[in-house]
Amino acid sequence: MNRTTIRENAFKLIYSLEIQKAEDLEEQIELFFESNDIREQEATKYIKGAILGIKENESDILKGIEQNLKSDWKLSRISKLDLSILKLAIFEIRYNEIPYKVAINEAVELAKKYGEEKSKKFVNGILASIVKEM
Repeated sequence: MNRTTIRENAFKLIYSLEIQKAEDLEEQIELFFESNDIREQEATKYIKGAILGIKENESDILKGIEQNLKSDWKLSRISKLDLSILKLAIFEIRYNEIPYKVAINEAVELAKKYGEEKSKKFVNGILASIVKEM
């Protein structure tokens, strides 16, 4: 499984957790691995690290998104799908030391594949603003 596929699986889990608001993250992660037949150590380590890292830093990640929204926008207005993509990309850039160009490119690709027509521009704009702040 290549890094792009691993990242896509991490996004899918983040999105499902965003919708479910599950309590037991560890259990949800294991169920996701089981149901998607994910056994590779690199994949399980990355996905689990991303999920737990996002949870641990969620308030900081959400604050970063909120600060970069247009003045008439609120977090609640962002689709769960776009929010999931942003959470993963911001986690990668700020906490996982993934080069920002890679993280942004991968996030835009996920937005193209799963999001609405405007998702890729929205995701790209928010992430570009966050990188400028750093």
